Amino acid sequence: MGVRLLVLVVLSVALMVVDARFALLKPVRSQMSLVLMQTYWITDLPQRLYQGVASQFGSRTELVAENEKLKTENLLLQGRMQKLAALTEQNVRLRELLNSSALVNEKVEVAELIGMDPNPFTHRIIINKGERDGVVLGQPVLDARGLMGQVVELMPYTSRVLLLTDTTHSIPVQVNRNGLRAIASGTGNPERLELRHVADTADIKEGDLLVSSGLGQRFPAGYPVATVKEVIHDSGQPFAIVRAVPTAALNRSRYLLLVFSDNRTPEERANDAAQAQEAEDKKNGTAPIIPATVPKPQSTTPVVPAATPAATAPVATPVKPAAHSVHPVKPTAAKPPATTTPAAKPPAAAPATTRQREE
Repeated sequence: MGVRLLVLVVLSVALMVVDARFALLKPVRSQMSLVLMQTYWITDLPQRLYQGVASQFGSRTELVAENEKLKTENLLLQGRMQKLAALTEQNVRLRELLNSSALVNEKVEVAELIGMDPNPFTHRIIINKGERDGVVLGQPVLDARGLMGQVVELMPYTSRVLLLTDTTHSIPVQVNRNGLRAIASGTGNPERLELRHVADTADIKEGDLLVSSGLGQRFPAGYPVATVKEVIHDSGQPFAIVRAVPTAALNRSRYLLLVFSDNRTPEERANDAAQAQEAEDKKNGTAPIIPATVPKPQSTTPVVPAATPAATAPVATPVKPAAHSVHPVKPTAAKPPATTTPAAKPPAAAPATTRQREE
């Protein structure tokens, strides 16, 4: 019995070392996640059943009150949406003036939380969207209130998300009031973030909203991250102690959003914007105007030799009777180039064309 236990312990240690050092067991882990997904679904089944029964037997009064409340909130949100629509259109026009092709709205997909990491020293959750759903490593995750974290591990149908409050996580932020930039780091406490290396004289105060700055090229800019809760100034220290509370409900949110941001380079964005503008011009019928104006100077040059034979036509009197027959026309057309008089006239006609161009 003792020998078997020793063999199992050694085998377990060897598997943990191989899993930590190498990626050999990654396919096995991916296949095991398919089995664990069924376990998550079975363990979550009682709560789903309870929620379904509770929703079926809710009182009519509560439903009517909730309906009225939702109608009121819907009217308020519609009013805000009208204002946001106007601001969005204004933002689009300003970006067009600045020749910027950055996206105003990102593509998002709804995901559901199905598990949490039991390790108390790491803040990770499991969602029901994986590699088969188009999820990528480093993809931002947020809820209805703000940013929650990013995807750090992919499986076929599930993913692991590292929360903002984890001790190994940091995110570049800026103060929404004045644009002051800083780095928000996790503390291991789900209700607290800290801003590192903020100067003691920095313009930051309690109640300031911290939003993502987008400088890390990982999180999109403009999403709420945290609210400053406490600012401690110490005269003997070069940096102030700034503590903030995450805006996202890290311990309560069940439905999340996966953000598919634009990962194109500035050159690719500029090329795509140019192609889109060209397609729009062709669609509106404004594109053919440019090529119509360019060939005009070239079309004037062949007119000059066409005009010179017409000018020399009265001099060559035999040309008129040649119009009655087809064969005499060829020798009459070949005679003017043989003489020296037509060769002297084109230089005189060339300045006339240059004068027309200068005018």
